[in-house]
Amino acid sequence: MDQDYYREYATIEDIHWWFRGRRAIFSRVLDQLTVDPDRRILDIGFGTGAMLRFLAHYGKVIGMDMSAEAIRFARTRCTQPMLLGSITDVPLGSASMDLVTAFDILEHVDEERRALGELARICRPGGHALLTVPAFQFLWGNQDVISQHRRRYTLKQLRTGIEAAGFRVMTLTYFNALLFPIVAAVRVARRLRNAAPAEQVKSDFTMTKPGVVNDVLAKVFAAESTLVTRWRLPVGVSVVCLAQRNA
Repeated sequence: MDQDYYREYATIEDIHWWFRGRRAIFSRVLDQLTVDPDRRILDIGFGTGAMLRFLAHYGKVIGMDMSAEAIRFARTRCTQPMLLGSITDVPLGSASMDLVTAFDILEHVDEERRALGELARICRPGGHALLTVPAFQFLWGNQDVISQHRRRYTLKQLRTGIEAAGFRVMTLTYFNALLFPIVAAVRVARRLRNAAPAEQVKSDFTMTKPGVVNDVLAKVFAAESTLVTRWRLPVGVSVVCLAQRNA
């Protein structure tokens, strides 16, 4: 991928309603942890660096990505340390991190058990992991194709994998629930029509441009931040999980 792609994606990460609402939800989930400016944080698959800047409010964060190009671009946007590596083979010592984050990464991985095992290995006992994954296989759509996803998840599927790796679940819920009916209707309708050729498939992010609609959707999505740590939402487009590493 070239620098133009990363520059375009960086703009989307900064202003698109989905990213803005998601960061509001992450803030509420992370507020459950004690304040610790020395918390060692690893963010896996940091994209263009927006999440590194966000996580810097919660401790000392470093980023890891499989793409050297992504790292080169992110270094033009933020100053956090970055390293090249894979979620299935993290180049860090055991129990070296206090918090490990992987936002929409696990669904890309064939070796899911190995990836979760690596999160557990590098997370100190009593430390935490924060993950998100896309929800419900019936919501499979253009974004999954473009992003080269392997699967979508239910709460039960993610809980099973997290607990088998050695974590205790603290928060586990669907999110993006308020907009779920609209997203579900659009994706099911698209699938019922004839599938477009691969070269014509467009990202869902292209459906909303900067402006009033984008801002309203961001506020609607962010409103769920008051719900996710109190209740387990019954449906949603994504799943968020905060888990603690077993002693």
